[in-house]
Amino acid sequence: MKCLSFLFLAVFLFSCQSKQEKIRPYESPVTESVYASGTIKSKNQYQVFSAVSGVIKDILVKEGDTVVKDQIIVVLDHKAQKLNTENAALNAQFSSLNANKEKLNEAQLQKDLLKNKLQNDSLLYERQKDLWNQRVGSKVELEQRQLAFQNAKVNYFAAKVKYDDLKKQLELNAAITERILALSDKTESDYSIKSELNGIMYALFKKKGEIVGPQTPIGIIGEANHFILEMQIDEYDILKIAKGQQVFVTLDSYKNKVFKAQVTKINPLMNDRNKTFLVEAEFTEPPQVLYPNISFEASILLKTKSKALLIPRKCVLNDSLVIKTNGDTVKIETGLKDYQNIEVISGISKTDELRIPNK
Repeated sequence: MKCLSFLFLAVFLFSCQSKQEKIRPYESPVTESVYASGTIKSKNQYQVFSAVSGVIKDILVKEGDTVVKDQIIVVLDHKAQKLNTENAALNAQFSSLNANKEKLNEAQLQKDLLKNKLQNDSLLYERQKDLWNQRVGSKVELEQRQLAFQNAKVNYFAAKVKYDDLKKQLELNAAITERILALSDKTESDYSIKSELNGIMYALFKKKGEIVGPQTPIGIIGEANHFILEMQIDEYDILKIAKGQQVFVTLDSYKNKVFKAQVTKINPLMNDRNKTFLVEAEFTEPPQVLYPNISFEASILLKTKSKALLIPRKCVLNDSLVIKTNGDTVKIETGLKDYQNIEVISGISKTDELRIPNK
């Protein structure tokens, strides 16, 4: 009975060993890359917002239309603002220096008259002093001439200050009303929403008669034939990414086709929510037709070798150990990796037979 049990155990162990998956290293090209996924955006794509609140009076474009920079795409009702602009224009006209030149001329005339009187009283005072020095005339007459001269001097300088103050006030009023008019013009122009670039009206979210405001997107505009690939790269891989690296892109819209692109920008701030970095790339071999928000998958090429000794990644334990079929555990030095294989630099040769461990 014991002999039968031993025989059964031996057959069982032999059967298990015979079913154990085995593999030998093999030579083949290998490419190390970082996987990424993301969405395509039109270059300089942006959401259209209104700077002011209002009711849509008219929409001058349709989705898919080509637009040019500064083209009006949406018009808001601006009757009240138009009246404000007209009032501001009237105030600016009324407060302009040209409209108030008569006030300045009057003040200038008064200043000139008092200046002439000052000069005259000054001359009379000097003559009276000469007479007094010659013992001609009375001291009362001298004092009267002196008083008249001093009064004329005070009056002239008061008129001069009044003229200067009036001129400054008029200039200030004119400048303020001109700025109010410019601001009113700017506000009125905000009721005509314009495109910021040459491109395509990709989406419109609002209809005629609806209310919009600064927090309400109206649509999406982007460039027509220039697209950006926005990829989310894990924080563990971001240090491997550099500008200029080649990217191989696959799109669900183009089955069984691979397009080439190149890394153009690495945003340095990590997204705290998903622990990823935003990396941008641009096509070097773009598809004929593209649309924003198409999803894609990509491989960012890091390194490549035309000939390397490879084993499946599932053979490797703890990134550096393999098990031979005889049961020996061997430490290996590894190199490039792709999603399935890993390069062996040293530790085993292509004649070694390895066991794929159960993980």
